[in-house]
Amino acid sequence: MSSDGDHPRPWETQRRGLLLLVSSPAGAGKTSLSRRLVADYSDLNLSISCTTRAPRPGEEEGREYYFLDRPTFEARIAEGQFLEWAEVNGNLYGTPKAPVMAALEAGHDVLFDIDWQGAAQVKAQAPDDCVKVFILPPSWADLSRRLHARAQDSEQIIQSRMTLGREEIKHWAEYDYVIVNKNFDRAYADLGHIYRAERMKPGRNPWLPDFVRGLGEEVV
Repeated sequence: MSSDGDHPRPWETQRRGLLLLVSSPAGAGKTSLSRRLVADYSDLNLSISCTTRAPRPGEEEGREYYFLDRPTFEARIAEGQFLEWAEVNGNLYGTPKAPVMAALEAGHDVLFDIDWQGAAQVKAQAPDDCVKVFILPPSWADLSRRLHARAQDSEQIIQSRMTLGREEIKHWAEYDYVIVNKNFDRAYADLGHIYRAERMKPGRNPWLPDFVRGLGEEVV
């Protein structure tokens, strides 16, 4: 952190964070774009969800997920501890509210790799803090090619993801920004521009009124 003598500049210490919600159909690139953005910006952290599913090989508690048993998860739902939650394929997934709100207050930003339903729930709970970005593929043929190129899923699962993707895309107009990921580097640059511009909004920089007042009082 740079400073003038022993006094940090106000824009280094008096920010409110933002929640960057990135959605797309499977295969359109939101996870790759999100992870690169988090890697490139020290003030941006990836939201870590809770889940009731068992850890997969290589997954670690607190890195990929917080792993909970179902009674604990359901108790936290009842207590209102999640910003959003959903049941998917018999397992519960949810975003814990407390660490996200603490990050906002501390001036840190949080990125969500999230579907449209989860994004809508987060937006409802923190409407002034959210920036929603939807990633579109350049074509359905391209999306199908990307899903097949992963070589991770059966043809049945790929077709299921394509069907779900058509439902996801119906919600593009609910987002603040839309990026067509035809070229990864260009799409990443666009996402970075959006993120940096949103950080500059007056409402996220409460130091501005005093700073501008001070400029007016300076003797030239």
